[in-house]
Amino acid sequence: MAVEIRLRPWQREALDKLRQHEGPNFLAVATPGAGKTTFALTAARRELVNRSVRRVVAVVPTQHLKNQWANAAEQFDIHLDPAWSSGDGRLPGDVHGVAVTYQQVAANPRGLRGMVAGAFVILDEIHHAADSRSWGDAVRFAFEHAAMRLCLSGTPFRSDQSAIPFVRYTGEEAVPDFEYGYGDALRDRRVVRPVYFPRINGRMEWSAPDGSTYHASFDDRLSGTLSSQRLRTALDLEGEWLPSVLAKAHRQLMHLRVRDKTAGGMVIAMDQEHARGIAHIFRSRLRVEVAVATSDDPAASDKIASFADSNQPWIVAVRMVSEGVDIPRLRVGVYATNTSTDLFFRQAVGRLVRFNGRLEQQAAYMFIPDDWKLRTFAFGIGEQRRHSLKKPDRDGDEIVREEEVPNDPLGDEQLSLFAAISAVPLEEDGQPLEPTRIYEADDADDADDAGGDGGDEIPDMADDAVAACDEWFALPELGLAVPLPEPDLELDPQPVAQPKKQSPRGRKRELRERNSDFVRSIVNATAMGHADVNSELNRQAGIRRVTEATSAQLERRLQLAERWLNRL
Repeated sequence: MAVEIRLRPWQREALDKLRQHEGPNFLAVATPGAGKTTFALTAARRELVNRSVRRVVAVVPTQHLKNQWANAAEQFDIHLDPAWSSGDGRLPGDVHGVAVTYQQVAANPRGLRGMVAGAFVILDEIHHAADSRSWGDAVRFAFEHAAMRLCLSGTPFRSDQSAIPFVRYTGEEAVPDFEYGYGDALRDRRVVRPVYFPRINGRMEWSAPDGSTYHASFDDRLSGTLSSQRLRTALDLEGEWLPSVLAKAHRQLMHLRVRDKTAGGMVIAMDQEHARGIAHIFRSRLRVEVAVATSDDPAASDKIASFADSNQPWIVAVRMVSEGVDIPRLRVGVYATNTSTDLFFRQAVGRLVRFNGRLEQQAAYMFIPDDWKLRTFAFGIGEQRRHSLKKPDRDGDEIVREEEVPNDPLGDEQLSLFAAISAVPLEEDGQPLEPTRIYEADDADDADDAGGDGGDEIPDMADDAVAACDEWFALPELGLAVPLPEPDLELDPQPVAQPKKQSPRGRKRELRERNSDFVRSIVNATAMGHADVNSELNRQAGIRRVTEATSAQLERRLQLAERWLNRL
């Protein structure tokens, strides 16, 4: 059965370039929300159909994204196992591949090395391979024998510490084989949302590690270290700046929910304790219950998935929602973290840009501290937005670069002595924002820096734009040596509501659980141990271990277990 999907022009162009590309490495840089996952899985399916590859391996930054990629792959009838580990042995014959994290690769690169010979490897957000030299070395060792390596990123990146394997460089800049930026996506219409950046000033007081006390607003020019201390003071849970900004953002979200009842907001916190403190501010001051997703919570992925499918207004996280996570209903964000790199900022903003086909006008808003570095990042994104929506004929403002600010002589290792004293918001404005009324700033230049000049109007997005931007593209049947069961879902241009069928992955999980239940029952009814019962059932079913069994073999093992139990 063929699978129908909707491909955007950039995806078709990127697929053509990938087909014509010589060599096993291909770097595609596409703005968050543009459809990198669809592009990558379409490419993987084509290679499986052509029998150019035997396996697919998706490498992602977080545990949650493993499940997200596996779920997306099911729409293409590609079965990826997100629960696989190197101790599971060989892949079952009815599985196309696995989804793993970069941390898994770094922990045991040899466990993947044997699997990926002749495989199509998708390296999502490839810049994570440079998080440490050991990670980059592990990625290179694990995947150097892969047939194809498709590297993906949501934003261009540099090699400031260590070069990333399988990526070409000119100096320190990574050279993409295909690039589709935020401005390109805005010009194409109905791909991403325009994002505006209300920036909030404040006056902060803090005690530096050397015992000195400082007072400064975001308007004051400070050294790099003192700027960082000022930002941390603004984000302090005991100050008044952060609760005020959360209240502004909540008013904005409630304003949007008048027309878009499912609109949601996210807050990116500094750390786990900070995230829980922000949740307390929402509960105690705004009387709003929020979802909190932190990496120390084993249920964090389930909370993110539940939030994505709910009407709950807010989710608070540290990094788990800042990269890759797909929650299209997010329209308001609060950047409440002291992580101030361009790459992280763009990834965070990328959570707000995904287009919702149900809405005509759908601007998104990221509330940011009026810190000069964050203002610079927002200005870069705002310039792409303005040029895409208005195309003004004027030069951009001069930006002060980070390297022009002298470093503070105090070392970062002394920051544990830092203490915030007070943080007060300035220029209080309780009015909700509109695309034509961006957050009030002191003057026109400042408004431009903030990402909105009050004159930007979002063009009407007519229905006929859909035909110009999207095209239904039929993918042929997966002609694999080891075929999958019949496809569970055919994407249709006008889907008809039908009972949801169980996916192959879900069916296999259920069969494993039922097998485990029968083993326990047999153990309880006999004097045998779990290992002995499992060994005997595996022998009769003709498998080495449950993790290597296909669904058909698990069905057979289940029948054998049921017969055994009935004889007791």
